[in-house]
Amino acid sequence: MFLPALYAATLLALYPSSALGQYLLGVGIGDVTGPVTETNMMGYADLSQTDTGLHMRQRSRAYIVAEAANATNRFLLINSDIAMGDSGVRRAIVAKLSALYPGVYDDNNIGLVGTHQHAGVGGYLENLLPQLTSLGFVRETFDAIVTGSVKAAVDAHNSLAAGSLSFGTTDILQGNINRSPSAYLANPAEERAKYAYDQDKTMTLIKFTGSSGDRGFLSFFPVHGTSLYQNNTLVSTDNKGMAAYLYENYAEPNTAPGKTSFVAGFVQANVGDTSPNTLGAFCQSPGKPYDGQPCEFYQSTCGGVTQECHGRGPGFRVSDFESNYLIGSYQFEGAKTIMESNSLKSLNGSVRAAHIYVDMSTYTFKGADGQTKRTCKPAMGYAFAGGTTDGPGAFDFKQGTTSGNPFWDIVKGFVTPQPSADQVACHAPKPILLNTGEATQPYDWQPKIVNVQLFRVGQMVILLVPGEFTTMAGRRLREAVKAKLVANPSIMGTDVTVVIAGPSNTYGHYVTTKEEYGVQRYEGGSTIYGPNTLDAYINIYGDMLGYISDAPRAPPSQAGAPPDLTKNPLSLRTGVVLDNVPIGSSFGKVLTAPSGSYSKGSTVTVKFQGATPRNNLRLEETFLTIDRQVNGQWQTYRTDSHPSTKYNWKRTNGALGYSEVTITWDIERDAPSGTYRITYYGDYKNGWTGKISAFTGQTGSFTVS
Repeated sequence: MFLPALYAATLLALYPSSALGQYLLGVGIGDVTGPVTETNMMGYADLSQTDTGLHMRQRSRAYIVAEAANATNRFLLINSDIAMGDSGVRRAIVAKLSALYPGVYDDNNIGLVGTHQHAGVGGYLENLLPQLTSLGFVRETFDAIVTGSVKAAVDAHNSLAAGSLSFGTTDILQGNINRSPSAYLANPAEERAKYAYDQDKTMTLIKFTGSSGDRGFLSFFPVHGTSLYQNNTLVSTDNKGMAAYLYENYAEPNTAPGKTSFVAGFVQANVGDTSPNTLGAFCQSPGKPYDGQPCEFYQSTCGGVTQECHGRGPGFRVSDFESNYLIGSYQFEGAKTIMESNSLKSLNGSVRAAHIYVDMSTYTFKGADGQTKRTCKPAMGYAFAGGTTDGPGAFDFKQGTTSGNPFWDIVKGFVTPQPSADQVACHAPKPILLNTGEATQPYDWQPKIVNVQLFRVGQMVILLVPGEFTTMAGRRLREAVKAKLVANPSIMGTDVTVVIAGPSNTYGHYVTTKEEYGVQRYEGGSTIYGPNTLDAYINIYGDMLGYISDAPRAPPSQAGAPPDLTKNPLSLRTGVVLDNVPIGSSFGKVLTAPSGSYSKGSTVTVKFQGATPRNNLRLEETFLTIDRQVNGQWQTYRTDSHPSTKYNWKRTNGALGYSEVTITWDIERDAPSGTYRITYYGDYKNGWTGKISAFTGQTGSFTVS
């Protein structure tokens, strides 16, 4: 049996706090990449966005902070390259870690944050609505996220050592814009006047320092993971994963991605109305007079429809991948500025974690006016179906819709139950399109019970929020929490910094201000618990602050944990039947060979006889290597985790099980001159026995100069 007190005493003996710092710090990283083919991607809810390969592997990065003097006071924050945290995924992670380390990690001190990237594998959320486009629950994706996250956490636990924490800030002016500026303008003018921009530009970073130097960091900055657009079908990590790759490669340039000891955490913040498509939104309407013009301001339409209005990233003229790199590099540079600053402020003081379950479908509280307020059962508005400039919707839906549509008012009743009069009144002025809170077949469409959590280290408070807070909603929450802490200095003093991390633990969709809700752009239409959602969260987090004081009080009675929906989930996705090759061919055979020589900055493209990569996800491994000859020996130079490589899979005959794999390498301009080859690693399934066997394909050599 693991004894926390004995463990703490042992660590203190090994790492006396007076020598190395008052905290025990651990960092770790794990591969969470699910099936990279034949699976719908998570984020845009687009049925046609089925993945066809891999650009960069998804990772979970784990951070542990514990008091050196009392190691039972700790938290574990997992920042994962997934679209959002989920109750089911978190439940499985907590179960595995609490079994490995009983009495150390539990429901209270483990937090799961998604970077909110939209290029990852889907099907892992446990509620039905986000499963619909992935044809239900995808067990392989779920298991990969849990396995990789637990691996990252175990590595972090095993690396615990005494250290110190410090923090600082910097502004990143090029990193985001507000994609719903007309909704932001609905907030009071005097409130908007307090801020220079209609989105947060400040990155806050916590630096982890050990006895031999810097070990990693957690940074917080809001920008949507929509640099890679919905026409992309290669699994990747979007801009925050790119930033993490850039920094980890900068810290350890000779170490493969995912294998570094330095772990760079780019955490999402109040992301709701932010966009990385910083050039703005324009009409892509060939042949029409408004082609190339900015979209209509209030509803983001072109000629009255949403489908032609698209945001443009800073690398628009090159590719979405270039935009992704640029937005990632801006965050990398911001983190580098803080990490190399000589004016960081030390974090000193207690480590605390607090977590409760809240039923957001029935929550009541006293508002600032003294009146009783309530939240609502979940529901999605018409504006939700209008989409955003990062991902336009379909049919005739538009943002800024505060009334129904006679046709859809009839059709929606065949999808979810018609809302009751009370439900309609509760959500007003949002017209309900999907009455998800009263849709329970085959199981709940959206969560009613959410995880609400906060961590404290010294004078820093991290609010792990179960949804996407808009810019002003996040500002109000941070300021309300800070004001309450300052007014009650017995909790942790008055020198307080508050940051937001989300979407965390449960995906409760969006949270807007009441004024933005009234405008009903996409974010307001997707605020599923009604117009009082933000004020409810402000009330909940304010009430929780006593749980993180130096002498914390016990949490009161709370809602029970949400039901486990992953036990018997809906799943209509078919498995792999077989892999085969044409007569005269073989698995791994080179179909398109490289030419003899290439110049730096050019692209190598090769093709192999392939098999579906769903047979083996190759977690912590790779589907490809770019090999370089050094002193007569072949060494791995690049893998499928490097942004310069792309792995594409294509089924060429579904009935017979034929497929091909295309691998491209955009040769870096600083790549060493020399001799190279490309290796493909695959696994095929025998249609008769079901056995899965590994194989390798390899090109001949070519030169780079």
